[in-house]
Amino acid sequence: MKDMRRLPPLQSLVFFEAAVRHLSFTAAARELGTSQPAVSQRISLLEDDLGAPLFKREHRGVSLTPEGLQLVTAVRESLSCIGEVAAKIRARRERQVLTVATDFGFATYWLMPRLATLRELVPELDVRIVTSQNQFDIRGEPVDMAIAFGDGHWPGCSAAPLIPEIVVPVCSPAFFARQHLSGLAADMRTLPLLHLESAEPQRWLQWDGWFATHGLRSAGTGHDLTLNNYPLVIQAAMAGQGVALGWAPLVDELVRSGQLVPAVDSPQRTARGYFLVEPNTRRNSEALHRFRRWMVQECAQALADSPFSAAVPATENSQSDPDLARAAP
Repeated sequence: MKDMRRLPPLQSLVFFEAAVRHLSFTAAARELGTSQPAVSQRISLLEDDLGAPLFKREHRGVSLTPEGLQLVTAVRESLSCIGEVAAKIRARRERQVLTVATDFGFATYWLMPRLATLRELVPELDVRIVTSQNQFDIRGEPVDMAIAFGDGHWPGCSAAPLIPEIVVPVCSPAFFARQHLSGLAADMRTLPLLHLESAEPQRWLQWDGWFATHGLRSAGTGHDLTLNNYPLVIQAAMAGQGVALGWAPLVDELVRSGQLVPAVDSPQRTARGYFLVEPNTRRNSEALHRFRRWMVQECAQALADSPFSAAVPATENSQSDPDLARAAP
């Protein structure tokens, strides 16, 4: 028994649809890059397969039979559906993928909460985030740009300042109450401190540097805890394990929500900070330009909204130094 649902020759359907649009086998042949007899033969094979005429052959061209009208409706719906799917596949292939490198703390506490806003602004851009706590040479990595912490100088790269290093010790509210803290720097000398491990020359402010700027020394109680990424340091602080150095605006939302409180009333600003770093050979596009502009604007707004930045005036060692934004040689 014949399978009545089997498909007719698919290539013949393409010839058929072209002939219907032009109502001319000759015009269809020109579009398809073939001859009029070849189109006529394809249509005849299709009619034989279906067992019904699809066209009425007339003196000045052709017209559809009722069966031909039924078939062309189905063919056009099917081709339209195929075209839409093909367009979506091509669009996915043509979407731009931006690979951004940064550290664990910036990715967790600043970038991730804002990705939904970025998707709305640049819907054609897919963002891939890679994280590392260690410094690396962006020129030798498969990344487009980095949100990197440092002094603004990266060889062979341009660096746009985003956020200066503003640091304030933070702890959980329960820890603050339990230790009867007064908000003074001297309180930190005898407390358990939470450290961010660094296997290279220190790029960010550490507790020894913090004490030095306040003319103090830690009493070294031996109850400190060292962790190898910043989110773990902050989690330990929220769990009441000790005092961590908090970077604005990374910890701002945690302070606003009451999960952390400043352990000392005076934030400290250094000459370092976060920069948007790109190789000088970087690619350019409108989508990437919008990403750069979004990063700069969002960081500026976050800094303006930070409860800590207003308490720390810019100094001669701060990010206001225009030399920090130049491209390194």
